[in-house]
Amino acid sequence: MTKHKYYAVIEAGGTKFNCAIVDIDLNIYAQTRIDTTTPDETIGHAIDFFKQQMAAGYVFEQLGLACFGPLDLTPKSKTYGYITGTPKLYWSNTPIVAMLEQSLECQVFIDTDVNAAALAEYRWGAAQKTTVSIYITVGTGVGGGVVINGLPVHGLVHPEIGHMLIQPPDGIQGTCPFHGNCVEGLASGAAMGRIWKQPAETLADDHMAWDIQARVLARLCHNLILGYSAEKIVMGGGVMAKPGLLNKVIGYTQQSLANYVIFPEGIGLKDIICLPGLGGHSGLMGGLALILAKA
Repeated sequence: MTKHKYYAVIEAGGTKFNCAIVDIDLNIYAQTRIDTTTPDETIGHAIDFFKQQMAAGYVFEQLGLACFGPLDLTPKSKTYGYITGTPKLYWSNTPIVAMLEQSLECQVFIDTDVNAAALAEYRWGAAQKTTVSIYITVGTGVGGGVVINGLPVHGLVHPEIGHMLIQPPDGIQGTCPFHGNCVEGLASGAAMGRIWKQPAETLADDHMAWDIQARVLARLCHNLILGYSAEKIVMGGGVMAKPGLLNKVIGYTQQSLANYVIFPEGIGLKDIICLPGLGGHSGLMGGLALILAKA
């Protein structure tokens, strides 16, 4: 009898680490959420969780890490597998891959959380059968992953779509410490909290913040459609759970494009800009997608 194969996966975000044991059929056997505090504390808790699962019989040899960045993804680099210069306090220059490999004695596959989520949506979710697809997360930060011909895009480093500069609507000032008026500095949950002086989730449905949010994200989608000719722009993350926000983004993108792009017959922006097919599991299953992509 063939022994059932398990995989360890982590969706490592700026607010929380989601850790799980899964199989190739996307079944989840054990799962936990760990607050993102300091590297030693957070990664230590993740290691403890996985050691407990191995002791319980969920033995794994590979771990897929969908991680917030920026990351060093150049295999020959001395700092391969590091979180590099991040605005996340305490986390710059963290050798996260080495910490996990040494403690768990397993092989770790790493990519950005958004590249991994983009790959998962391509394999199992809303972006199946596409040639070019993009996953955008709008949560604590804003990030974007790109999959072309079934492979996540890497180049000089990796895409940093969240830091694309955007002309802010109505004189709103962005809050990114690096770039000011980038998408993340204007539209992330953290930025919304700083701009409007209250958490995004507490803003009333008719607050002007949501209209501005939609306009910023529409400008992002405008650039992605023109720059990548994306067949799918999958928009995930906690902020996108706001009822009606996606439709506003689609409407403002339509206005922005001004009929310049002629889509194939039967295809409209509602077919292109969409929510994740995997729901809240895009990032977590992205970890599995990273492993399977290397298999």
